[in-house]
This record gives sequence, C-alpha cells and structure tokens, in this order.
Amino acid sequence: SAGRLPDPLPFEVYCHSLADPSILGPSERAAGYQTLTLFGLHTPTALFDHDNDVVRTEATRLAVEGLNGILAEPLEDCLALDAAGVPCLQAASPLDVEAALAMPGGNIFHGDLSWPWAAEQSQDGTWGVETDEPRLVYAASGGAVRGGAVSGIGGHNAAHALLGGS
Repeated sequence: SAGRLPDPLPFEVYCHSLADPSILGPSERAAGYQTLTLFGLHTPTALFDHDNDVVRTEATRLAVEGLNGILAEPLEDCLALDAAGVPCLQAASPLDVEAALAMPGGNIFHGDLSWPWAAEQSQDGTWGVETDEPRLVYAASGGAVRGGAVSGIGGHNAAHALLGGS
C-alpha cells in the first residue's frame, strides 16, 4: 500500500442475494432488491489508525469510483434509499471489522494475501498452509501462503497437507 490507500483501489465484488435471496426480507425480495458486497484489498489496518472515519470515507469514495468505472450506470443511481432518503450503503474499515467481529487486524482473509510462489526456500515443497500457531494444524484461510482471497486454494492445500498429498 506504500503507506496510503491505493488508487485505483483493488477490490472484489459479488451479489450474495442472487444465489441466496433469503438474506433479504420478504418485502425486499418482492420489490426486486439485491445486495452487493465489495471488499477493498490492500488496505492495511495501519492506514486507518490515525483517523479511521476520514480514511474510511476516502476508501469508500475510491471503491465507489472504481466500481463506477466498470458499471454501465453509476452505482449511486441504483442504491435503495432508507426512510430518511439516505442511500443504503454501509462501509467498514479493517478497524471496524476487528471491533465488530474480533478478526485480528480486521482482515477478512485471516492474514495478508501473498504471491502464489514460495517466498522463502524453507517453503519449497510445502503446501503453504503450515503455521507456528500451536492451536492450528494448518491455515485453510484465504490468507494462507498462495491462498488467493476467496479462491478456496487455502482449504484445498490444507486438505492435501493433512492427507500427506503431493
């Protein structure tokens, strides 16, 4: 991150309610509402330490700007409004996620993302899921070495490591 929010902000985005409409209330489903989730990437917790509110606002602006760059119409024109006419948009920084969910550093991947190759020679020939944490056997999260966010690679590699596969 070079000590600042990246611009453009990298992110992943998906629509949970397309696959599971039960996350919406009955009236929202009937009205055709959908949810959209955007996870900003490469936004370390330390960036938010000085002024969480200001940096969250800037990260939200960068996220909306980036998403608008790939949409046919502006996101703002598609947002539902609450009873007070305020757009239904929720933003959470890593500090907010850590406070609400007790995820260390607010990292939804349980660790920093890494390149898909071994960073150290001691990792050669391993699945990249080994950990020094005594309570864990293997890290199966998206933050495992060669994890890949929500790709499932961490879980795949942890299963192979447990089974002794090569």
